[in-house]
Amino acid sequence: MLATKLKKLSIVLLSVLSLTTFATSCGGEGNVSIPGVQGPNLNILEDNLIVSMVLENVEIQVGGTYKVPKYKSSYIMFNPNLEGPGSVLSFTVSLDDLFDADVKQLDPKTLPGGRMIPGVAAGALPAVAFSVEKLKNVAFYVGPKIFGIWVPLPKFELYGFGWTSQYKVGSRRVGNVSLFGKDENGENAGFFLALSVSAAAERRLQKQADKY
Repeated sequence: MLATKLKKLSIVLLSVLSLTTFATSCGGEGNVSIPGVQGPNLNILEDNLIVSMVLENVEIQVGGTYKVPKYKSSYIMFNPNLEGPGSVLSFTVSLDDLFDADVKQLDPKTLPGGRMIPGVAAGALPAVAFSVEKLKNVAFYVGPKIFGIWVPLPKFELYGFGWTSQYKVGSRRVGNVSLFGKDENGENAGFFLALSVSAAAERRLQKQADKY
């Protein structure tokens, strides 16, 4: 029992030390990289917001496209990575869905496992959670000023750890990214990408949506 506890403590200490040395790379200038993830990267294509990444430690043999429950025109794609190890995960979120009043009226949820959402006073936002092959409890959150995506990291073995950092596109801060280790049940490791949707940003996005 003591040997097991010491082994877990050693793993935690090594993981914390490695986390302090991460390079700034994912998705834009100044972003902290997430272990096992290339990205996330954020783009707008026509009337869609696209968040894409490579999950280096999740291997699938057959990919697919999955419609997001409660969202009329949004979906995710999960496919084997053609350019290296891992799998490519991408979220295509319709701007119409982002501003849909019905989506914003969904029941509030915390992060999977009951942990509070960082940077949100209530700790919860209207959300829909669903699962796809190899990924349990993917979730979308839409509040009055925030859009967020929870991405599970089943191979991330650090326990009881969490941090939050700014997320930038170029030099502009557009939100936060938070990383969580596994909880006391050995589950629910992942990261949460929260994008700020201020009134000005909403007007710009709505103008983009109106073009299509």
